[in-house]
Amino acid sequence: MREFSLAGIFIMAGGRGNWATLLVSFWLAGCASQTVWQKPPQEAAQAPRPDSHFAPLEAAIAAQHGTDYSGFNLLEKSDRALLWRLALIDSARHSIDLQYYVWFGDTLGRLMMDRVIKAADRGVKVRILFDDLSTMLHDMTHVEMRDSLLYRIDRHPNIQIRVFNPWDDRSLFGRGIGIVSDFKRLNRRMHNKQMVVDNRVAIIGGRNLGDEYFGLNPEFNFHDLDVLGVGPVARQASQVFDRYWNSEWVRAIPKLATDAEIPPEDEISASAIRSMMANPGLQAIEAGRTDWTAQIADLPELLAAGRSEVHTDSPSRSAETHNHMPDAIRALMRSTRSELLITNAYIIPDANFMADLRELGERGVKVRILTNSLASHDVPAVNSHYEKWREPILATGAQLFELRSDAEMRGELAEIAPLRGEFVGLHTKAMVIDRQRSFIGSMNLDPRSEILNSEMGVIVESPPLAEKLAERMLRDMDGANSWQVIRSDDGELRWRSHAGELSRQPARSFLQRVENVIFKFFPVDLY
Repeated sequence: MREFSLAGIFIMAGGRGNWATLLVSFWLAGCASQTVWQKPPQEAAQAPRPDSHFAPLEAAIAAQHGTDYSGFNLLEKSDRALLWRLALIDSARHSIDLQYYVWFGDTLGRLMMDRVIKAADRGVKVRILFDDLSTMLHDMTHVEMRDSLLYRIDRHPNIQIRVFNPWDDRSLFGRGIGIVSDFKRLNRRMHNKQMVVDNRVAIIGGRNLGDEYFGLNPEFNFHDLDVLGVGPVARQASQVFDRYWNSEWVRAIPKLATDAEIPPEDEISASAIRSMMANPGLQAIEAGRTDWTAQIADLPELLAAGRSEVHTDSPSRSAETHNHMPDAIRALMRSTRSELLITNAYIIPDANFMADLRELGERGVKVRILTNSLASHDVPAVNSHYEKWREPILATGAQLFELRSDAEMRGELAEIAPLRGEFVGLHTKAMVIDRQRSFIGSMNLDPRSEILNSEMGVIVESPPLAEKLAERMLRDMDGANSWQVIRSDDGELRWRSHAGELSRQPARSFLQRVENVIFKFFPVDLY
């Protein structure tokens, strides 16, 4: 499922939504119910304190490299991405800030929320910020119940929940009216993904909070990427969080008329969590542990030192403003001298991107790009608008690769054994420039990310980190994991990998090929 799908953020069951069910539900829904959104007071992140578990580690980095350096560790494997999130939450002493577009109520979502609540029980101050679009759908009913559940969590004295760009009307019918009458505003969504603990350590990257981003979905899982950073990068991330937290586009979760509306705690009760922890994958990686002393003690050996810049778009949007992230990405690309590696899940180029590729090719820069194939896509509609760009990209001199849905690395990186999904998809958004600098973040290279969504990411100047990331990106482009798109002697496109050579783009099914044709007739910025 793609990030901007309309499935619920923290809904206490599985399931996903789509545009078709959304439109039907708007007509079937009952009467509208107006919500009074409160503008919460301004608030800043807590200053880092010396008794944080991560203070000695940050001090050691500063002593060895300088106070403007942080330590970075790539979180590529699904199990490590999950365990380090749990480790940070369980080890927090003062504050946890979480900013996510999607927070599902599946196994991963409930596990994360349970640990967050336990941290709050210890006295840790928790702030949760999510985008309101993804609270829209689940089972097409009980919208108020979901708001009630969030409100119950928000009633915890140490937890605050705010939402970005909320619907004024919480009913499905009211949302339908809203999206028709106020589409321009409601189409602006917060796509950022980050968590910051004790204002000393942060995780920034592409993962939403849901099973398929952490190797726990039996249908399919994403090959994704985050980076863990200790040091000044955490304060840079906190500044982004505060900018959104205090934005005019953000509101506190609505209060209920009576306490009787608050639902029972069955979904995140102790017995429900014990049952959930019987998941074989969670047992295999010992996700139930809460003491991370040994892991934190070993963390220094995993860190690469570097300077960082955390970039983001403005939370607000008007006719006088435009997104910052496309300019930052373009400047980064154009600064390349010899080699540019790009891995991005969803690519629908614009004129600027193509002009930059041509300019890099003319300068002799070696450019290699990895994106999804139709076969690995969770949203064939994106491929429908990307596929016409294959030949122009190749014409710039760039090499183009597309992920295999049966990639060899899927078991090691994207799935948590013993689970075996039906296919693997790409969700990473990363760049490496001259093996010196790296970008890791949330921004896709498509019109929605460039124009409509807000995005964020971190640029890290660290040759050791860039070298590690480059090695992993090139591994993903190997024929065991990807198809290389080439132009044959007869001028036609071919897909070549260790599995052989194809004369048409790989697909998982005939239906996927049909969808690929149909979605060509839909607007490109819908996806």
